[in-house]
Amino acid sequence: LTEAQQWPALERPRRAGVSSFGISGTNAHVILEQAPPAEEPPVDVPEPELLPWVLSARTDQALREQAARVADVADDGSVRAGDLAYALATGRALLDRRTVIVGDRSDFVAGARAFAGNGTAPGVLQGGTVFVFPGQGSQWVGMAVELLDSSPVFAERVGECGVALSEFVEWRLVDVLRGVEGAPSLERVDVVQPVLWAVMVSLAGLWRSFGVVPDAVIGHSQGEIAAAVVAGGLSLRDGALVVALRSLAIAEVLAGRGAMASIGLPAERVRERLDAYDGRVSIATVNGVSSVVVSGDPDAVDDLVAALSAEEVRAKRVNVDYASHSAQVELIEQRLRDDLAEVSPRSSTVPFYSTVTAGVLDTAGLDAGYWYTNLRQTVRFEETTRVLLRAGMRVFLECSAHPVLTMGVEETAADAGVEVAAVGSLRRGEGGLRRWLTSLGEAFVRGVPVDWSSALPARPRGEVPLPTYPFQRRRYWIDATSGTTDVASVGLGAAGHPLWGASVAMAESGEVLFTGRISLDTHPWLADHAVNGTVLLPGAAFVEMVLHAGDHVGLGHLEELTLHAPLLLAERAAVQVQLLMTAADESTRRTVSVHSRAEHAEAEQPW
Repeated sequence: LTEAQQWPALERPRRAGVSSFGISGTNAHVILEQAPPAEEPPVDVPEPELLPWVLSARTDQALREQAARVADVADDGSVRAGDLAYALATGRALLDRRTVIVGDRSDFVAGARAFAGNGTAPGVLQGGTVFVFPGQGSQWVGMAVELLDSSPVFAERVGECGVALSEFVEWRLVDVLRGVEGAPSLERVDVVQPVLWAVMVSLAGLWRSFGVVPDAVIGHSQGEIAAAVVAGGLSLRDGALVVALRSLAIAEVLAGRGAMASIGLPAERVRERLDAYDGRVSIATVNGVSSVVVSGDPDAVDDLVAALSAEEVRAKRVNVDYASHSAQVELIEQRLRDDLAEVSPRSSTVPFYSTVTAGVLDTAGLDAGYWYTNLRQTVRFEETTRVLLRAGMRVFLECSAHPVLTMGVEETAADAGVEVAAVGSLRRGEGGLRRWLTSLGEAFVRGVPVDWSSALPARPRGEVPLPTYPFQRRRYWIDATSGTTDVASVGLGAAGHPLWGASVAMAESGEVLFTGRISLDTHPWLADHAVNGTVLLPGAAFVEMVLHAGDHVGLGHLEELTLHAPLLLAERAAVQVQLLMTAADESTRRTVSVHSRAEHAEAEQPW
């Protein structure tokens, strides 16, 4: 079309083709279809108090500029906060540099402007995502209560875990979490372990509800019970049975007999120190390069802690009165085999990395015998983490009320020379939606796909005027060779060609000499012409150089050109080139010869 014309409505959607025929030879064709009828605007509903504000860009600088632009839009109040957050999360491509700010409109404006001033975002990691389930130690009074009240998904999963546990315990899960009067204390091992199991399983369900699906799971000690359920290797009931009855056996038989301590030394050095205790203390877990837990008889453990502390080695008793992963567990072996005999494991849908065997394990083997071994043998967490790193896993999401294994993962990855992201879920004193969305954002900025819809309004009521992308404008033109001398100042003429630097007409003889310098630094496109890894000046280049010399004297036709030897171009070297054109003969023909030599050759080296 050269001018506008009417386009009447039809019984079908109107469509038009738009073609582009580029001068470079690139052709494109786009078919445009009439937009569907606008839907009725949704009924007004209260906006969430906390929103995830998602930003992404190609570079750190563009991300900061984008944050400043969107902050200006949010600050003027012309767009509903929920609509703006929705458009940011769903209406823009997800690029390599990312950040997420959690809060209301004022939180976002302040945070985005602060980020624009001095913020950078971590790069997206390419690799798999692991759900991590720790053992005992992440508990705190009031954990996850806020999330119970603000997340229907989490509350529903906790309710399901509570029903599963009710068959094996005499207390109610929700009563313990909320600290209801008369509910048992988290100080009891037969209470804290089932409660932690329920919280971990429920947090994994919450991650999944936001589109975060694990590529593998790993559990630490009792955390393997939750990992098995989440992977699909145990039913929820079987998981409840294992954690409830096993922790009850610990409480009734092992409690009061043992002790455990955390030591900041490599496992090999700890083993050397344990020789003096004649089997009364053993390594319970190896969490990182210099993070070990020992267990055994209380007096022996206390003696070891005192000796190491005197040497200024980090050593601290763990707040338990039993010795998991030690010989004392053998006292309940038969009981566990009997109590857990009805467990019916099955092969999982998610790879289960066992910290008992330090590798992928078919969960169909997670029978009563395995759950005894899991409690008796050393937890090989560091070793299994290395296996995950070699398998390409790069993001580790700890599904717990407080992160206790992220430091060990980071330490192991650093020792292996691998960049990872280790992200928690909740933290002590931060058990609500803000902390959860912040953790989700941390995972998102490291490349984990996230479905933000659960935290956003249904959809915007109209178009949202998002600012355009802050393109970082850069110049990509190839610069002409710089630093050359003005050839006219030394009595030469400009050659006017990228491969010739100068020309000079000889007095009396009528000959013309062209000179030039060729290297891959100044002519990088020549590197494309390589034979068996060696760069050669193409024959077409010789033709072009000779024809240009002919044009210089009014002769534009080349009758014959013989190449006697190839012109080799080394990566970090240059060659000098000369073309000598004889004087014209009776028929105006001229003869040319082209010569070259290495730039730093001795002066007496012939051309």
